[in-house]
Amino acid sequence: MTWCDRAGSGTGPVAGMRIGVKDNIDVDGVATTCASRFFDGHVANRDAEVVARLLDAGARITAKLNMAEFAVGVTSQNTAAAVPRNPWDTSRVPGGSSGGSGSAVSAGLVDASLGTDTGGSVRLPASACGVVGLRPTWGAISNDGVFPVSEEFDTVGPMARTVDGVARLFTVLADHPGSAAPTTRRIGVPTTFFTDDVDNGVADAVHAATRVLETLGYDIVPIEIPGVADAQDIVYTIVYSDLAHRHRIRVDRQPELFQPATLERISLGLSISDAQRAAAVRGRTEYRTGLKKVFTDVDVVLTPTMPVDVPRIDGGDDVVAQSRRMGQFSYPWSLHDGPTLAVPVGFHSSSGMPVGMQLTAAAHHEQQLFDMGSRYQAVTDWHTHSPG
Repeated sequence: MTWCDRAGSGTGPVAGMRIGVKDNIDVDGVATTCASRFFDGHVANRDAEVVARLLDAGARITAKLNMAEFAVGVTSQNTAAAVPRNPWDTSRVPGGSSGGSGSAVSAGLVDASLGTDTGGSVRLPASACGVVGLRPTWGAISNDGVFPVSEEFDTVGPMARTVDGVARLFTVLADHPGSAAPTTRRIGVPTTFFTDDVDNGVADAVHAATRVLETLGYDIVPIEIPGVADAQDIVYTIVYSDLAHRHRIRVDRQPELFQPATLERISLGLSISDAQRAAAVRGRTEYRTGLKKVFTDVDVVLTPTMPVDVPRIDGGDDVVAQSRRMGQFSYPWSLHDGPTLAVPVGFHSSSGMPVGMQLTAAAHHEQQLFDMGSRYQAVTDWHTHSPG
């Protein structure tokens, strides 16, 4: 974390709010390193569009926040800076790649933060750290002034303690506020997201949240997501191909400057052919076509954010295997073009670590998620708990 203090002059909906910004988002006059030795000493000479909007709305930019190097990683431990930790248990990861953004909000160091989400990098830290995080409709928020991972999926996303806080930030950040919220009645719960390989403590907390929503008058409907078994591989193929293309010169000339875990994941893309990438793009189109039918049958889809408990830093898992496991439920919604909101729903019965659910809607229906999430938080208190 690097402290800074840029005070906005506006009187908008985020006036006076202390906001931290992930270290791949430019703040004029402040270093943007992407947590990499390659960018050591690089100072931004202008504000990213999202930062300018926050300042115009009266926010204070108070910190640049640590992350996984080049936003590649689900634990945020592959960083050139001091590794971010989870404030609920400092022996555990904060999620990634926006790990600093999640932990800073959870610890109360900032009121809200900006992260970026390609395959889950806002939603996973939000879940691991017990806060709210939004992956908005793709393209709803400008990426100008943000170092990319894969333009096919990248988006800036806000994080805060409450759904209402995230909604206020979205109002400022989005080019358009989105569609008026239709009446939400039917919540789809995919059976493939509640299988035997989901940790019992996670499943119990999310099932309990589902029951709360049922008491609020929503119909809970079991559904299937067509093509979901291939979704993660489709995202990986496109993202790793783009990463390898973007970093090819760095890999060839100075591979020793990368964190080992970053280099391992980027290198996976070196062998992906143009034909394989093109096939993945076609697969994305087919998947989105299937999802359109899903959202004619239900209004919102509910899943766990992660299928596992928050891992320990020294868990010793294979980098790629851990990425696939932690992102098992986030990647399918990166393939969707609509919004997903991660909301805290309790604590793991064994470890005491936060557990989150994902609520997903059709494109430009963020307000639908905000309304449902706010109703849930009005009758629960998980979002009021603080670490320590």
